[in-house]
Amino acid sequence: MTAWLANPGWLLIAAGLLLPALPLRLRQGLLLAAPLAAIAWLWQMPQPTIVEAEFLGYMLTPLRLDSLSFVFALIFAIATFLCGLFMLQVRSRLEPAAALVYAGAALAAALAGDLITLFVYWEVTAIASALVILANGRQTYPVVLRYLLIQVTSGLLLMAGAIIYIRSTGGVDFGRLGLNVPGGWLMFLAFGIKAAFPLLHNWLQDAYPAASPTGTVVLSAFTTKLAIYALARAYPGTEILIPIGAVMTAFPIFYAVIENDLRRVLAYSLNNQLGFMVVGVGIGTELSLNGTAAHAFTHILYKALLFMSMGAVLMRAGTIKGSELGGLYKSMPFTTVFCIIGAASISAFPLFSGFVSKSLILSATAYQGAWIVWLVLLFASAGVFHHSGIKIPFFAFFAHDSGIRCKEAPLNMLIAMGLTAAACIGIGCAPGLLYGILPYEVNYQPYTGGHVLSQMQLLLFSALAFTVLMRTGIYPPELRSTNLDFDWAYRRFAPALLAGGNRALARLQLQQGIERVQRKLLPRLGDLLARPGPVWGTGAMTSAVILMLAFYLLLFYAS
Repeated sequence: MTAWLANPGWLLIAAGLLLPALPLRLRQGLLLAAPLAAIAWLWQMPQPTIVEAEFLGYMLTPLRLDSLSFVFALIFAIATFLCGLFMLQVRSRLEPAAALVYAGAALAAALAGDLITLFVYWEVTAIASALVILANGRQTYPVVLRYLLIQVTSGLLLMAGAIIYIRSTGGVDFGRLGLNVPGGWLMFLAFGIKAAFPLLHNWLQDAYPAASPTGTVVLSAFTTKLAIYALARAYPGTEILIPIGAVMTAFPIFYAVIENDLRRVLAYSLNNQLGFMVVGVGIGTELSLNGTAAHAFTHILYKALLFMSMGAVLMRAGTIKGSELGGLYKSMPFTTVFCIIGAASISAFPLFSGFVSKSLILSATAYQGAWIVWLVLLFASAGVFHHSGIKIPFFAFFAHDSGIRCKEAPLNMLIAMGLTAAACIGIGCAPGLLYGILPYEVNYQPYTGGHVLSQMQLLLFSALAFTVLMRTGIYPPELRSTNLDFDWAYRRFAPALLAGGNRALARLQLQQGIERVQRKLLPRLGDLLARPGPVWGTGAMTSAVILMLAFYLLLFYAS
């Protein structure tokens, strides 16, 4: 038990479990003190540090601190502090407690050295993050059930892959795996679900905007970046990740342009940025893996800053629809400035954090001669400036004057945004601060004439395109709408397919058992998939989990 508590993540988990029993002032103090203590704990630990413990005949590694895990664990702890400061005024006991447990489990998972320990924390992050969403009210219940269904599926795939691997090899170490090891594909798919691979990504746009203004900031920091860490640890140099990541960078751009909900725009932008990291893992060189770790670090900061600014807007203006906002710079000038800093960072403007991390991945791609992928990444870089760098601040704070007059964000929110903005600028102006903690030695200079000139040309032409499209009326207007992504497959196509199967069974007039399935299960499953409303009840979730467990048992005995 002592070996398990050696993981700094348990400091945050324990604080989260204790927090609901405390009065407001002590809860606020614990929200800030616990992550600061975790940062100090991490910083003073030597590298490498390995703590082992025997469990059920296996030698587990509850703590493995090395150069790769340190980067992710450190930014998780920093993000926990910034999120805690941002939600300091929240009086709910559930949301801050769940946020601390969620962050602690993610940090502990980043320091896990074996597959069994990883699986335990993997599932804790799923449950705790679902509670963060649920804290926004009963209206999120259907979203939480859908979210849990996806997250539990990821956990079951990880468990099945780990069991097959352990039974076949006898080892439990969480290290370089690859696709050819027993269970490798199952674990790859488990990580891919949480990394929001194409066609597996809709849980992100469904769940994140459903959380509270503060809860969305918490969600943006941990789950997907933990998946990126797992891929970097287990699948570096796996070439299939290169086209997967390239697609991830490109397709969200088109959805983000037509999306009216600005938090959903940021959710699509999150997919885009994850794609750069996945490409870096797929290339697998020291430069590209440094780029993945660096981009994960900077992305957590600037994405949190953008979600913070939009959360402050939602809290004060009461809406986050681009069609209903505009002119808020008059009422929220500080939030406007912080949003612009986040937009400049995600767009990779020189002297901002995104520039010094994204350029590592772009250069690694060019050095490998993957020119088609490099061009896709350039297109994606222009696209993210288009929808996150320009669209978010423009429609929220400028554009037409919506007539909304409100208060500036609360002081604690402004301080959290200010600290995050300072970090974005500090890393951009002094990249050595970040490069010094990356997994491999960095022999790279981002501020060369060629890098700066090419990036500025890209950004200026993207800004020119946005201006021309707006002035000519070609740019899609901000309209109230619901945009279907791949979820069309299970909202429309799957119910139609089930209805066809239902009619076919009716014509066959099979035995009573089949007729019972026809009469009760298929229509209910069709309704379950077709509507995102209250039909996602406890019974439906139980049925889904039973089906997944049955699938796991088949895999278990097949191994």
